[in-house]
Amino acid sequence: MSELPKTFDPAEIETRWYQHWEEKGLFAPERPGADPWTLVNPPPNVTGSLHIGHALDNTLQDILVRHARLKGKDARWVVGTDHAGIATQMVVERQLNAKQQKRTDFTREEFVAKVWEWKEESGGEITQQLRRLGCSMDWANERFTMDEGFSKAVLKVFVELHRQGLLYRDKRLVNWDPGLGTAISDLEVETVEVKGSFWHLRYPLEDGSGFIQVATTRPETMLADMAVAVHPDDERYKALVGRQVRLPITGRLIPIITDEHADPALGSGAVKITPGHDFNDFEVGRRAGIEARDMLNMLDAKANITQTADGLIPADLLGLDRFEARKLVVERLKAEGFLVPHVDKEGVEHDSEPRTIQTPYGDRSGVVIEPWLTDQWYVDAATLAKPAIEAVRSGATKIVPKSWEKTYFNWMENIQPWCVSRQLWWGHRIPAWFADDGSIYVAESEAEAQAQAGEGVKLIQDSDVLDTWFSSALWPFATMGWPDADVKALGRYPNDVLISGFDILFFWDARMMMQGLHFMKEVPFKTLYLHGLVRAADGQKMSKSKGNVVNPLGLIDQYGADALRFFMAAMESQGRDIKMDERRIEGYRNFATKLWNAARFCQSNGIGASSTIEPPAAELAVNRWIIAETVATVQALDLALADLRFDEAANTIYQFTWSRFCDWYLELIKPVIQGEGGVPATGAGADETRSVAGWVLDQILVMLHPFMPFITEELWSKMGAREHELIVAHWPMADARALDPEAAKEIDWLIRLVSEIRSARTELGVPPSAQLELHVTEASELTEIRLRAQAKSLTRLARLSEIHLKGSVGIGVVIDDAQIGDLGVFKTAQKGAAQVVVDEDTFVLPLEGIIDFDAERARLTKAIAAAEKERDGLAGRLNNPSFVERAKPEAVEKARADHAEKAAEAERLSAALARLG
Repeated sequence: MSELPKTFDPAEIETRWYQHWEEKGLFAPERPGADPWTLVNPPPNVTGSLHIGHALDNTLQDILVRHARLKGKDARWVVGTDHAGIATQMVVERQLNAKQQKRTDFTREEFVAKVWEWKEESGGEITQQLRRLGCSMDWANERFTMDEGFSKAVLKVFVELHRQGLLYRDKRLVNWDPGLGTAISDLEVETVEVKGSFWHLRYPLEDGSGFIQVATTRPETMLADMAVAVHPDDERYKALVGRQVRLPITGRLIPIITDEHADPALGSGAVKITPGHDFNDFEVGRRAGIEARDMLNMLDAKANITQTADGLIPADLLGLDRFEARKLVVERLKAEGFLVPHVDKEGVEHDSEPRTIQTPYGDRSGVVIEPWLTDQWYVDAATLAKPAIEAVRSGATKIVPKSWEKTYFNWMENIQPWCVSRQLWWGHRIPAWFADDGSIYVAESEAEAQAQAGEGVKLIQDSDVLDTWFSSALWPFATMGWPDADVKALGRYPNDVLISGFDILFFWDARMMMQGLHFMKEVPFKTLYLHGLVRAADGQKMSKSKGNVVNPLGLIDQYGADALRFFMAAMESQGRDIKMDERRIEGYRNFATKLWNAARFCQSNGIGASSTIEPPAAELAVNRWIIAETVATVQALDLALADLRFDEAANTIYQFTWSRFCDWYLELIKPVIQGEGGVPATGAGADETRSVAGWVLDQILVMLHPFMPFITEELWSKMGAREHELIVAHWPMADARALDPEAAKEIDWLIRLVSEIRSARTELGVPPSAQLELHVTEASELTEIRLRAQAKSLTRLARLSEIHLKGSVGIGVVIDDAQIGDLGVFKTAQKGAAQVVVDEDTFVLPLEGIIDFDAERARLTKAIAAAEKERDGLAGRLNNPSFVERAKPEAVEKARADHAEKAAEAERLSAALARLG
């Protein structure tokens, strides 16, 4: 046994223990014959740094993997980073810009070499930060989505999907980010409300006989209009359908067509159709028989005006930025009489009508996204989604919380083709080669493509790379060595559980389901756990712009990783977001300190490491009770973790450690293990108690380890000689045979009696130093037995001088200083006394001369009135619909909490007044 320092210093032990665990390979210990248990970490971007969401996500994963390891399983937590195509290329390009260089100053190969150089020097900072959090990952087998083995898997999947007709090249509209110069997915688009304008335009009929009116928020796109649509049932336009209008500015003729997309109730009921620059219009155009190759495209990759196929856009518009072009187009429409003015409420005319417009922005570039017509590679997601839908319906994969199933089904059943190509240089280059005649050859290598094309055919590889999410969708099996290794035979696939934020359910989780089922013929994970977001204390979403982002590393520096981890677990309630509360983190740091001090108390009283996994033999009720409580805690903890109830699991071990062990058990055993004059007590009872206390502390350290790995490992090492580190110890046995109902009832009775006496003392203003007599009238035989057995603990914990016990025949005994003997006549309790009732027994505490009864009654009466007044005032607010409906949710929640607090206070004080009679 090594003596513990007086103060608990997280910083000192965290670095030391993490380095020790990693150097000794304890995150992936060799366990031949053990059941495999696998969890894969959502690979963070190689450019990333630890944020509070990572702290939550990885804490939950670490709890499960440490628990599985302690249960004796061959537990592996697969770790790695994602090459993060867009983000990484942006980082390196910014570095070049700082040197007055740009990407195009280099060849593609030179630029990619610079990215690899950056990756080796600066990438992966987040992996060091995950170590700070205590994540017990299999670092020896760390993966990267661009490493050689992983890239082999990516190429194989692309080629196989193409061979099967599930991956193809097509011309469609994409979300185009002009700032990045690449297509992005729907999931990478952020929609923002922007104050904009609504312009009303007149399109003249070809013969000059009239106009048809349309409206738009993007008047510049009229340069590429290809039709005007009206609803087939709209009587106003029956005679115009099939006729043509002449577009202002370009003079091009376009038809008036029918389509149900046009809503007769909105505006004029006529809609301009620009299939090359609007997703809805694209579908209208296709229904009208316009092929994608014939749709007009009026923008280049930088969203500047370019000439369309008909060559009719005026030269002075060409090359203009889309928003500059908008101004000039509006000016021309107005000058030529095609702009319909908007008249406001005061009768004043304006060029446009003010509107709040839902505007799409790129989540990385911050630039307005353009729907852009271009050739891209697509995956037939609808076909791949069907088995993934059935897997969840059948229960092959369970989604927790179950409420997310509806969202999953809705998205998967309406899934669109997945655009998987990106116009970048960094990433998995698409394994497709083009010939001069337009033929495309898809193969895992250029040599194989050349063999397909034949000798002498010149081939050029596609310059695009794959969407990052395409490669990360293979994470559960490609990280295990597929396609070279049979990962199913290794027992590493499917993974046991996947934990992720709900915000990447479609980015990543659903795509892993699709690819895993297609290539492995089995679900990638048995359970998918979706946690919420960590929000600011006021419930707002954290963002840099709001200045409410919390740095988890700063919290670790201040409170220690264990405290932050425990906070995350304790607050993680299925289906709910977490509100940041630094006071709670500080509270869990105090919890760690309490455990530290409890271990120091044990050391100072001869209590050390246990030598047995099974509970020691015990005769004393207090020891039988704590053994049973320990076993019950193991059972509850196992059940909570099996159900992924992290908050319940954390609360279970917290309450047992703080309340049952520290506050009660250690206090109850002091009379047994502490002798006179500071000399430890000896004897069978003391030896038994030390053995039991050491065993219970060991079980606490093991159960608490998944949540608080650092302090538990430190205490484990200091309490005595061990065969192994705590991280690879044995999880406690939940043996129901150790449960002892009789001992539990006796100690529970003692705790309730002490608690009631303590409450009475506090509520009635009894000085802490005052020792009271306790009188028991008409005690049952069982109560008498318990009083005699627990006299020492009762007098000490309740601060009693004497215990007077009256028997049924009027013969009393006094338990004085824990010595039992006949006193003869029973002392009748004085008139001024407080009563405490526990079960069927009434206990009397004489208080004459100790408190001023009249003053105490007056104090309590006044306090009760104040509490009731506040209670009733809050009830009035809560019963007011106006307050409940209009106030902020957090204000209503606080009012309810305050009302409950005041109601409980009034009830407690009233009970105290009643004690005085």
